[in-house]
Amino acid sequence: MSVPPHDVIRSRADVATATPDRYAKQLVSHLGRKVAFTVDDTTSMAQVGGATAGIVVGNGVLTLTAAGTDEADVARVEHVLGSHLERFGQRRELAVVWVRETPQPQAGPATATTQET
Repeated sequence: MSVPPHDVIRSRADVATATPDRYAKQLVSHLGRKVAFTVDDTTSMAQVGGATAGIVVGNGVLTLTAAGTDEADVARVEHVLGSHLERFGQRRELAVVWVRETPQPQAGPATATTQET
């Protein structure tokens, strides 16, 4: 399902781990064979189809993000990032739970109406 271009579907998963930097590096290294990541300090970003994938290293947390205007593209990013991280963190029982932010329709220009009584 596509949404208007100004309405971006955003999704986020915060995964608690003692070694977020190690998992981020492993994800970028593995997935980087298929897509090009840009890495800036603690944030790695890539285009996966029509959506943007993000991997952010925090203090005791690895945050995964997905954003795009097409439901299927965002779901694909969620699946790719989530399934790989869960597989890499299987021994530590890492679980990826995505929280979806549904785009809110933007209101059109305000119009005044008058009623005669």
